[in-house]
Order: sequence, then C-alpha cells, then structure tokens
Amino acid sequence: MKRLFRYLGPVLLCFAVGFSASLFQARAIAEWYPALVKPPLTPPAVAFPIAWSIIYLCMGIALGVALDRQRRELILPWAVQLALNFLWSILFFTLRCPPAGLVGLLLLDAAVILFTCRAARSCRPAAWLFAPYLAWLAVATYLNLAIWLLNA
Repeated sequence: MKRLFRYLGPVLLCFAVGFSASLFQARAIAEWYPALVKPPLTPPAVAFPIAWSIIYLCMGIALGVALDRQRRELILPWAVQLALNFLWSILFFTLRCPPAGLVGLLLLDAAVILFTCRAARSCRPAAWLFAPYLAWLAVATYLNLAIWLLNA
C-alpha cells in the first residue's frame, strides 16, 4: 500500500496543481488567448489538455520512482518545478503578461533541466519520464516568446 501511495500521491498532486491552475486561467483562455496573434507551429487547442495530462502523469510517476528508489534528494527540485509550473500559468494567463510568463517559463525550463540532470545520475527512469515535459517546454517557450513579440 505504501508503494502505491508513493506513485499515486505525486500523480494526484500534479493533477491537483494543474486543475488549480486551470481555475485561475479559464477566463483568459476563453477570452484573451483566442484573440492573440499566434506564431506558426502553434498546436491545435485540443493538443494542450492532452499534452499536459500526459506530462502530469509522467511527472508524478517520476517522483514515485524516485521515492521508491530512496532518492529523496530529488524531492526539492521536483517540488520547485511543480511550483514554477503553476506560477507560469498565473503570470502568462491570469495576469495576461507574456513577458512575465517568459521569465517564469525560463525559470521552469531551468528547474526541469536541473531535475532531469540530477535524476539522470541517480534515478534514470525518473529522468526519462521527464522527456515529454522537456519537449513540451521547448514548444511552450517558443510559443510564449513568439506571442509576446507578435502581440507587443
């Protein structure tokens, strides 16, 4: 039972954070975001909830794997990236501020890279589970920067 909680707890936490962020950003996504000029290669709207669901699942499992392998040193960098993930939603969507969002996103990029590098040394499966997240953050960073530049 403890082992199940080591995996289920972090996964549920990720989805709770994602759901909480969605409550803060819902109005901006409905009213503000559609009116923005978007860059080429912007994914269709349906891709975003699918991508984030996969990412939150992998993110939670990554911490579960780390906990299962007694890699407690990964808890803090994991928690920091999760907090920055939430913060980006607030900066970009709730405040409707792409420049602040970009700063938050670059901090998130750094935190995810830090977690992945640390995990690669001590818990390789946890690092691999962050691969979809890293790929999506590359897309998100491109979109955030381009939206700022196109709508300034």
